[in-house]
Amino acid sequence: MPEQTTPESTIGRIRLPANTRSPWWELGRRILAALAILVFTVLLVYFDSKGYVDNSDPKNEVSLVDAIYYTTVTLSTTGYGDIAPATQQARLVNAFVITPLRIAFLVLLIGTTIEVLATQGREKFRASRWRKHMDDHVVVIGYGTKGRSAVDTLLTNGLAKESIIIVDPSNAALGEAHSDGLAVVTGDATRREVLVRAGVAQARQVIITTDRDDSTVLATLNVRFLNPDAYVVAAVREQNNVQPVRQSGADSVITSSDAVGRLLGLSSLSPTLGSVMEDLLTYGDGLEVAERDLLVPEVGKSPQSLPDQVIAVVRDGQVHRYFDPVVTQLARGDRLVVVRPAQELPWAPRPGTHGEEDTSETND
Repeated sequence: MPEQTTPESTIGRIRLPANTRSPWWELGRRILAALAILVFTVLLVYFDSKGYVDNSDPKNEVSLVDAIYYTTVTLSTTGYGDIAPATQQARLVNAFVITPLRIAFLVLLIGTTIEVLATQGREKFRASRWRKHMDDHVVVIGYGTKGRSAVDTLLTNGLAKESIIIVDPSNAALGEAHSDGLAVVTGDATRREVLVRAGVAQARQVIITTDRDDSTVLATLNVRFLNPDAYVVAAVREQNNVQPVRQSGADSVITSSDAVGRLLGLSSLSPTLGSVMEDLLTYGDGLEVAERDLLVPEVGKSPQSLPDQVIAVVRDGQVHRYFDPVVTQLARGDRLVVVRPAQELPWAPRPGTHGEEDTSETND
């Protein structure tokens, strides 16, 4: 299947999610409304035909055909004058009924153009307002399977949809992201101007999930050029490409093919172990892996003695396994990587950390 491309005119364009209807539904609705106005006006004129005169008819009679003719020319123009209202009643009906119907009919005729112009103006306004308020957000490059899973994880753990923007050149990804309520910048992330439009320079985190490892390297270089401080997570297909992506500026690199292969191997050797690993990688129920702050009462204790199942300790930016002698006693400032039940909302903060006021905290 050939790769989908994005027209040059739409590259880098910000697309904000919106509730849209089918164009066929909109067209059908307009046609039905126009026909309803025509039919109603024809009947109105025909039933009051004695109030009209036909200057081209010696008998001055208005037939059904004359009513149709009068309606079409009156609704689309100001009329030709060959058929005209003669009585006060017919003139009042023309002034207060047919004239508003004429306006409604003309609006329907040019409604498509008006709607396009209004939509474009509204879209520009929304994009301008989005840029003004977008700061410290998360940029996800690529909205395939990996990108969608990453976004689902962020949303599950409390990040607002308004804080996420997708960068992808595919029209299919554009539709899926919009259906998920996410803003999209269409374009290739290896082009720096596309990343600028996505606000990468102000982003807090960037997640890169392109389909090609060479594109991942180039996208990482551009992201790091625009934002030296953002935390960059990248996915690669091959283990051999981990180091080039790290050297390009990624803080964390995940090897997708090796991870899937290892999970398949574990499931083959031990179905039970494979089920547990799948549970840890699946959000919503069962077990979850999370990182949390150390609580004040936990200072000085060993990782094994805590109620949570601690699997690693983060100290001074370094990750230590729970059995490492360096972290035999937990110290202030440590962060814990734990396994928790999903029902506890694992990433939700718990009260009683050193960053909060706590009555149990003693003087050091």
